Formats: sequence, C-alpha cells, structure tokens
Amino acid sequence: MALSPANSFNKDLLDLILRAAYLAEIKEWDNRAHLERIRKYTFSIASGTELALQDAEAISVASMLHDFGKGQMPEALLSKPGHFEQHEWQTVEAHTLNGAQILSGSTSHILQIAEMIALTHHERWDGSGYPHGLKGEAIPLPGRIVALADVFDALTTPRPYKSPVDTQTGLQMVQQASGTLFDPYIVKIFTTKFPDLIRSVNL
Repeated sequence: MALSPANSFNKDLLDLILRAAYLAEIKEWDNRAHLERIRKYTFSIASGTELALQDAEAISVASMLHDFGKGQMPEALLSKPGHFEQHEWQTVEAHTLNGAQILSGSTSHILQIAEMIALTHHERWDGSGYPHGLKGEAIPLPGRIVALADVFDALTTPRPYKSPVDTQTGLQMVQQASGTLFDPYIVKIFTTKFPDLIRSVNL
C-alpha cells in the first residue's frame, strides 16, 4: 500500500480497525475512501517528522478512528446540512470526548494513540479548537497531524453541505492557516510532500 506501509502490522487488525471506523460513521456517509486518504496523509506527514517509521505507521492506522465518537451522535444531526444551533454544536463537539471515552483503557498501543487522536484532532494551534482549547505543543503530535489531514480532506472532497475546492487551493488554505489553526512544522512537512501525496490518492 503506497505511502503507508501497514504490511508490518497484522492485516487482520488493520481490516478490523477500518471496519470499526466505517461502522462508527455509517449513518452519516460512506467514509471508506475518506479513511484511506486520512491514513495516507497522516503517514506521509508523520514519516516526515523525527518519529521512527514504526511510530508513523501506528499513528496512520490509529488515525482512521479519529471520528469514532460519531457513532453516538443522533442520525438527524449527522445528516443535517447547513447551520447548527448552539445546542447542536455542543452535541457535535462531544464526538471527540465520546470517541476518546470508548477507546480509553486499552492496552493496545494503536488504540491508545487512537484515543489521543479522537480527543484532540479538533484542537487548533492558536487555542481556538475543541473540546479543551489546547494550544501549540500542548496538543499531542498525532492530534496536530490528523487535524491538518482531516481539514484538507474536508476541503478537497465533496460533502453533503459543500462543494470541494481543488487540491492546490486546499493547499493554499492550509498554508494560510499555518500558525493559527495548524502547527507550522506540520504544514511545512505537508507542503514538501504534497505533490507525491496527491498523486498517491488520485484527487
């Protein structure tokens, strides 16, 4: 599998994680292609850091469970287009806490990383994210990586509530948010790897 050499992981475990992540969001959309792109984006970024290759692989596999908490969200809210009321936003934001709660307590290294990612992938570099308003390096590195990967994928693929932008525009939007929404270090790695990465996911 290009860019994310998950062959070193048990293939059955990888398949199980993919199916569990898919099941958690099945009420919202068919997210299998999204999960695969997130895994590839995450591995590409993580492997560009000082992390060992095995750690980059583990983060990329765990990234597929980033929205695991959405399985507890009401179906009507998952499929609602457009504006959310304040109380609805509170329910949406709680998917981070719910996902971390479900994944907590595992002895699996991958699931421990997945718990961290589920909790922190909506935190933002400037502290404007949720659920805890973490700022800068207080956000764990896996959460910072998946935050960028998830937003870029949302920008550049069709969603029920929006049309996609092209990949170059998506890259520019990510770069413009460097130092505010995203860790500048992560943005720099993503930018460096961008041409090869986009070819690998066929966007």
